[in-house]
Amino acid sequence: MKQKIAFAMIMGVITTGIITFTLISLNVGFVPNFLVIWLKSWSMAYLVVIPVILVIGPRVQKLVEILFRNEVTQDVD
Repeated sequence: MKQKIAFAMIMGVITTGIITFTLISLNVGFVPNFLVIWLKSWSMAYLVVIPVILVIGPRVQKLVEILFRNEVTQDVD
């Protein structure tokens, strides 16, 4: 469980940082208070994404396993 939480936290920092930076720079531009806007958005996105990764992540993993189950068995044959 510790590894899943660590994974969620690290992925959350990376993905929310990249996405919020990109969207704010495109939608608002590099205004004088860009850093403040970005950090506020980044922190809010981070708080949202951690529980989402922990709750939705295992379901997505199961879906991926189901989608690629036939491909794996075909590779073995």
